[in-house]
Amino acid sequence: MIKDMITRFGEERLMPVILEWNRQEKFDKELMTEFGELGLLGGTIHGYGCPGLSHVAYGQVCRALEGVDSAFRSAVGVQSGLAMAPIFLFGSEDQREKYLPVMAKGEVVGCFGLTEPDHGSDPSGMKSRARKVDGGWKLTGNKIWITNAPISDICIVWAKNDNGEVNGFIVDSTADHIETPKIDGKFGVRASSTGEIVMDGVFVPEENRLPKAHGLKAPLSCLSRARFGISWGAMGAAEFCWKSTRQYVLDRKQFGRPLAATQLIQKKLADIQTEIAIGLQGALRISRLADEGKATSEMFSLVKRNNTGKALDIARVCRDMHGGNGISDEYHIIRHMLNMEVINTLEGTHDIHAMVLGRAQTGISAFTS
Repeated sequence: MIKDMITRFGEERLMPVILEWNRQEKFDKELMTEFGELGLLGGTIHGYGCPGLSHVAYGQVCRALEGVDSAFRSAVGVQSGLAMAPIFLFGSEDQREKYLPVMAKGEVVGCFGLTEPDHGSDPSGMKSRARKVDGGWKLTGNKIWITNAPISDICIVWAKNDNGEVNGFIVDSTADHIETPKIDGKFGVRASSTGEIVMDGVFVPEENRLPKAHGLKAPLSCLSRARFGISWGAMGAAEFCWKSTRQYVLDRKQFGRPLAATQLIQKKLADIQTEIAIGLQGALRISRLADEGKATSEMFSLVKRNNTGKALDIARVCRDMHGGNGISDEYHIIRHMLNMEVINTLEGTHDIHAMVLGRAQTGISAFTS
């Protein structure tokens, strides 16, 4: 039922605006309150006004949203899994009661500041620092490629303290000495509000430090929670490309018959259908294991790596099957294809997840010399 509801919302509210938003690199912040009204924000979090969805149900949300565009799944995913989840997992009870209910309504928008200009796949080398001062902390450093940063009210920022330990902080986006500029000129996920977090001694009161977050495992655990949603979303984008292309090759006639009448086209459609079916089964299994509390980070890596990589391959094949029309955004395929280039990279690249799986199999880490 929830997938049907979000599919209808996507068709009636999101599809009519996505072409223009993608062309203009635009995202309307008011959409977040609409997501809140639908009960999407907070995902699997229970209590504090959050929907408390199962991982399977939340996966269906991601699948339906990304079937329209990755920007919409990213907006919900970052708010739920990367901004609200750290507060729920590592925050104090006062922080949970203060932030989670208003974030579940979309009235307060958050972002997740981990990636830095010189430290993407290796966040352990982060340069952002949190210096202890009277009454709190002063944060200095730069974060980049941060979804929702330009529209954020708060930033969940990760920085090393004086002892070199990674701590988490709830930072007011409107405070002095912090800026969240938008990144323009992207060729993928253009309708997503992506930016930087620039901090030059921004003061953060002690009550805004996440008291249960100690070390890099805290932010990495949040990323693991978000990856299962990406694995569902990627399949949603792949499904859109597949179904649109199937209809296109049925309608498009060359040499006196539909393109769909050729063996080559039918073979490609069969391959696409097979990969989507397998990818959805993987996402479903990992979601059920997560609901049972049995999922591991390596499992999330496996399905994220597989599904985003396969979705990118599918989008490329579908773009090719559209011929020259495939490069026009009016057919939507090129937009999804460029989005999948981004999704295949963010929250752990294809190769980084291969190294995660290799370490799990061999017991040897290839991340360090």
